[in-house]
Amino acid sequence: MITAIVEFNLPRDCRREDIVAVFRQSIPRYQEKPGLVRKYYLLDEASGTAGAVYLWENLAAAESTYDEAWRQSFIERYGADPTVSYFDTPVIVDNLTGETIAENGER
Repeated sequence: MITAIVEFNLPRDCRREDIVAVFRQSIPRYQEKPGLVRKYYLLDEASGTAGAVYLWENLAAAESTYDEAWRQSFIERYGADPTVSYFDTPVIVDNLTGETIAENGER
């Protein structure tokens, strides 16, 4: 699996309720997205930074999402150019389900 971390700077006058509303508006874009396992929205009001952590089935699914059309749409929504970092995710511990998932499919 692949973890992608997207980060961006918020406008100085951005209020929490405004960014949370924009986050909520984006939910339908990611529901039933091919290859997307999970998405966490992130907000650090103190530093003026926001973003998301995505867990993808594979790199191809992740990279197919973060194309130029996505980047332009992102800039229109948030007024900021995002950075995207990818990480191989060889082991996952899920305390909600009690599962541990390894890259070889071992549980």
